[in-house]
Amino acid sequence: MLERLSGRIHEVWTGLYLVESGGARSVGGALRSIVKFSRLDGEDVRRYVATGEPLDKAGAYAVQGRAAAFVTRISGSYSGIMGLPLAEAAALLQRFGIDVV
Repeated sequence: MLERLSGRIHEVWTGLYLVESGGARSVGGALRSIVKFSRLDGEDVRRYVATGEPLDKAGAYAVQGRAAAFVTRISGSYSGIMGLPLAEAAALLQRFGIDVV
C-alpha cells in the first residue's frame, strides 16, 4: 500500500454522525481530506515498516507519526486523517447545544 501511495495524491474519507438520545435529532455526514505523499523508495518503505507503526493502520501510515515525513501536502482535516475530525465533531456538538471549549 505504501508503494502505491508513493508520489501520489489520495483521499481519506471519514464519517461522522451524532444522534440525540432517543433519536429525536441526528446530524452527520462524510468528510474528505486529500493527502499528497512524496516519492518513496524501497528502502524508505522497508525502514518505515520495520518501525511497526504502519502495521495496524487502515491506510498503512500514521500521519501523526513518523510518516509525517512522507506527507508533502494536506487539504482538509488533519485530525480527520488521524481518525476523528475534531473541528467538525465540535461543530456538530455545538449544534446540539454542547459547548466544547
